Amino acid sequence: MSIETSSDIILVRQAVRQLAVELKFSLVEQTKIVTAASEIARNTLDHGGGGTVQVEVLEKANRQGLRLTFEDQGMGIADVDLALQDGFTTGSGLGMGLSGAKRLMNEFEIISQVGVGTKIAMTKWK
Repeated sequence: MSIETSSDIILVRQAVRQLAVELKFSLVEQTKIVTAASEIARNTLDHGGGGTVQVEVLEKANRQGLRLTFEDQGMGIADVDLALQDGFTTGSGLGMGLSGAKRLMNEFEIISQVGVGTKIAMTKWK
């Protein structure tokens, strides 16, 4: 899915929620997944200038998971460790987006290169 406007963030939220429901995640887990997706979709638009999200259903050892992979070709993150600290922001927000999304998901990985862009993959397991 493409993330180019604020309307696209709503579409991402809806698609992720629908899939989480289909996979029978609990209501609490659905809320965590959708919140994390919303935060990273917003960052993809605001800090990455837009990008994409790939949504995948995973099967591993009789477990199901939902993986969301966001990619942009923005300016990148110079210091990923700093960016993951609560309260750190390069914008006008509270600086809880990346760190909050990481806490809401079971797996969270950022690959970023200044001047090239950022890729964030996050997974929630049942």
